[in-house]
Amino acid sequence: MTTEQARWPLSAILPLSLLLAGCVTFCYPSPSSPTGYDGAEHPPSTTQRDNTMSSNNVYTPTESNLRAREWFQDAKFGMFIHWGVYSVLGRGEWVMFKEKIPLSEYEKLPAQFNPTHYDPAAWVSLVKRAGMRYITITSKHHDGFAMWDSRVSDYTIVQKTPYGKDVLKMLAEECRKQDIKLFFYHSHLDWRHPDYFPLGATGQFSGRPAQGDFNKYLDYMDAQLAELLGGDYGEVAGIWFDGWWDQQYKNMGQKDADPTKTQIDWRLEKTYRLIHSLQPQALIGDNHHVRPFDGEDFQMFEKDLPGQNTTGFGADAEIGQLPLEMCDTIGIDWGYNGTETEKDFKSVKQLIGLLANAAGNNANFLLNVGPTAQGVIQPEFIERLEKMGAWMVANGDSIYGTRGGPMPPQPWGCMTHKGATLYVHLLDAKPGETLTLPNTTGRRVRKAHLLSNGVPVAIEARGDLILHAPDALPDVDDTVVAIELEP
Repeated sequence: MTTEQARWPLSAILPLSLLLAGCVTFCYPSPSSPTGYDGAEHPPSTTQRDNTMSSNNVYTPTESNLRAREWFQDAKFGMFIHWGVYSVLGRGEWVMFKEKIPLSEYEKLPAQFNPTHYDPAAWVSLVKRAGMRYITITSKHHDGFAMWDSRVSDYTIVQKTPYGKDVLKMLAEECRKQDIKLFFYHSHLDWRHPDYFPLGATGQFSGRPAQGDFNKYLDYMDAQLAELLGGDYGEVAGIWFDGWWDQQYKNMGQKDADPTKTQIDWRLEKTYRLIHSLQPQALIGDNHHVRPFDGEDFQMFEKDLPGQNTTGFGADAEIGQLPLEMCDTIGIDWGYNGTETEKDFKSVKQLIGLLANAAGNNANFLLNVGPTAQGVIQPEFIERLEKMGAWMVANGDSIYGTRGGPMPPQPWGCMTHKGATLYVHLLDAKPGETLTLPNTTGRRVRKAHLLSNGVPVAIEARGDLILHAPDALPDVDDTVVAIELEP
């Protein structure tokens, strides 16, 4: 068998409900493509068969999805995990592209991937100690390697590594035990699959033939998503897509092209409908760097706060009406990079500042770690996460369940609010500084105090509220002032 032949027989039959919904099309086998998907073990329950596209094909989220969105906005803080066979080389998750490693060489990495120190209980425990409420982990990155026991490919951690275990299933079980929600990062693009053609903006170096049937590739991608959402991994909080931009006209040298247009049809509506048919509550986000598309449930921003464009990713990223999330790294790369040193790592103050500013911009903060090929999270990262968790113990009320504003972010800090309480984050304020809080005119203050210790803080109303920062700020990372308002 080739590495892309399916491990299930041709007689495998798709769930009738998915065929009728048009969610998956049967892909006839060829020597270099999957033989099809069998979802018969985990057909969607009758309560999950509601078609989430209305008669005019406009996505209408279910009640369970709307509740999940509200939970997501309240959770505020999550862990991103980029982990795959690229960690063997220890030079980041884009190493195949950056170093133009052909498939014939890259395919030798799985045999060297043996994460015997992987401890999902310890990982989830760290998430909780950091004050995080959910995990987003790579199920498949751009290299096409599956970190679970896929039935439509043997290019997987179970079939191709000496470790031979389904790390996603192990993590899903531990998340259920410790009450942490689990999202899967899943790459649209695939540098390896024989039907991913056109090769896109990033796949020209792989040594793959310049041919293929893109619809067959999308059938394969949908089949793998159906495996992840079909029941074996329990309730999945959502799918975090990446790689749509690989086929974007703007990335093909057409700089003036409509940023929402691609040279192929990604069939997003069909894929999104599949996900919502299997698990209506699952939240879909797509890191495409443009305005949200119909069928999506949250919007993410890569290494930038919503509305900013310090990285170049956000030039076309119009902010929509969905829940927001920003993601960032502790170091430079997302995947493990053993060449990074302490000077490359963000400080605890910087990380808490990102968390607070994300909340002040009405967004979640998804903070990344890249474990080693042995399954170890770097001790420098653990130390920072635990210090963030200690800060959250004292100041978590200013993050969890809050929304941004009403004061827009300022050079010295930001504001969140919840109920009748405003939380002012004095990130870069000076001791004793007098600070005007814009957009607070008409608020009547009952009392103001430091959130961590209850010490009173002077505040007055002169149009907008005027806050007098204490002469001593007890937290060098972020001192938070709670302003309790009159009803």
